Amino acid sequence: MALPSTYADRNCSLARSLEVVGERWTLMIVRDAFFGVRRFGDFAAQLGIPRAVLTSRLKSLVQEGVMIREEDGGVVEYRLTEKGVALWPIVRALMGWGDAFYSPAGEKRTTRHDEDGGRLDPDGRCEECGALVPVPEIRIEPGPGYEPQPGGPDPVSAAFATPRRLLEPVMRQPAG
Repeated sequence: MALPSTYADRNCSLARSLEVVGERWTLMIVRDAFFGVRRFGDFAAQLGIPRAVLTSRLKSLVQEGVMIREEDGGVVEYRLTEKGVALWPIVRALMGWGDAFYSPAGEKRTTRHDEDGGRLDPDGRCEECGALVPVPEIRIEPGPGYEPQPGGPDPVSAAFATPRRLLEPVMRQPAG
């Protein structure tokens, strides 16, 4: 029997939320958008996602107001909206859960307050100054459980392997 494409209990905030971000790949796209990925080809290469699926997920995220699609001189980029940025606590919590139960070498990515370098606790509070750190002031860096991509890093993976602020766009170097 095929699974239904929507949740029967539409009178539930969790069910409605899962309608928006619960499909396979969707939260991975959102995660990479936090990490600075903005271009279709970079999402496709970084995630190894089929292009048709990526097209569908990006279209849905734009329709739901989680991301915006911008075109400038033929270059298309996707960015998180305020609604999308509000997903950070969920993404952070899922990453922490995955680190705790599926990363024996430790957390894959460490989050810090960019201003003072203090580590962030699970609630996003700086252990150095006590501030609840807004997303644009969070620095993410490889943690002890981080494993570089095999076969040498592509430009996006290289950016992910260095400390950088969330939402800071991954800049591609011009060819040649």
